[in-house]
Amino acid sequence: MSSDDEMTAGHPSGRVRPTPTETPTPATTGPPLATWPVEAPPADTVVYGPDVADERDLRLLGTIEGKRILELGVGNGANAVWLARQGAKVIGVDPSPARIEATRRLADEHEVRLELHEGDLADVAFVRAEAVDLVLSVYALATVADLDRVFRQAHRVLRPETPLVLSVPHPAFGLIDTSSPDPLRIAHGYHDRTPRPLVHDDETVVEHPRTFGDLFGGLYRASFRTELVLEPEPLGPPHSRWWNEVMRRVPATLIVRARKLGI
Repeated sequence: MSSDDEMTAGHPSGRVRPTPTETPTPATTGPPLATWPVEAPPADTVVYGPDVADERDLRLLGTIEGKRILELGVGNGANAVWLARQGAKVIGVDPSPARIEATRRLADEHEVRLELHEGDLADVAFVRAEAVDLVLSVYALATVADLDRVFRQAHRVLRPETPLVLSVPHPAFGLIDTSSPDPLRIAHGYHDRTPRPLVHDDETVVEHPRTFGDLFGGLYRASFRTELVLEPEPLGPPHSRWWNEVMRRVPATLIVRARKLGI
């Protein structure tokens, strides 16, 4: 059996925890940061969020060449394609057929090979245990109802002492309604976990707000050691189309690097 075959051999998925039962609020428009995609054609690095520092400055991933990388949520494919261009073997998972297809087109355009799967971000039973050197997720985890299940699956597929690198909408930014006439007014309670439908390019997705305790508690329960927490300041102009002046005062992106514990 080849190493690639070993990587995607079948394995039972973890137990599913109950999903939230709150009734979602009506869908809103505006820059839905929970579904922010990398917009440019393959950048010359991995990008972690709108208008913040990227991998060239943050250096969270280490050496890319020869690594097996699982990306949870592919956006429009720019990160996955860049990683493959650096010599990584990339598996991408995304629940959106449109995002999978966009990533496939981008990979073909740049003549790189990706393994792409349409499905829930926790449904990675096709990846063999301890077959992956890095799990990466940019903003996509905000749309997951059962985050603990995703973390358990990430822990299962990672080799011992290898990293999970993720970015999500910052919990503080989630308190604000940036479309309000007074956007700096707190519009949502910090502990309000009511799902929030957001309209993005004619697609409605649901963001699941979380506190710092929710996020880091989930990592702890899944046997990850948090190594680094970043709340990057915004970059100067030119800004992306996701820019909002509130970002000058409230961090929009939270970046975390954690490492798998245990065997």
